[in-house]
Amino acid sequence: MSPKLPPVSPSALIAILERNGFGFVSQRGSHAKYRDDRGRTTIVPIHKGEDIGPGLFLRILREAGIDPSEFR
Repeated sequence: MSPKLPPVSPSALIAILERNGFGFVSQRGSHAKYRDDRGRTTIVPIHKGEDIGPGLFLRILREAGIDPSEFR
C-alpha cells in the first residue's frame, strides 16, 4: 500500500498545474477552470483557509495527466 497524498493549498495546486502547462480559463464563484494545450481541463476549488484534501488532489492530478507518485 502506498502512502496517502498530503492535503495541499489551492495556490500550491495551481502552481503545480501551471508548471505542467495549464493556464487559467475562467472562474465561477470559488471554482477556477484550468486547461492545457492538449485540451485537458480541470476545476480547482478556491476556498479561503481550506486545503484540498487527498482524494480531490488525486482526482485533479489524474484529470491533468500528472503522475501522483511524485507527491507521495
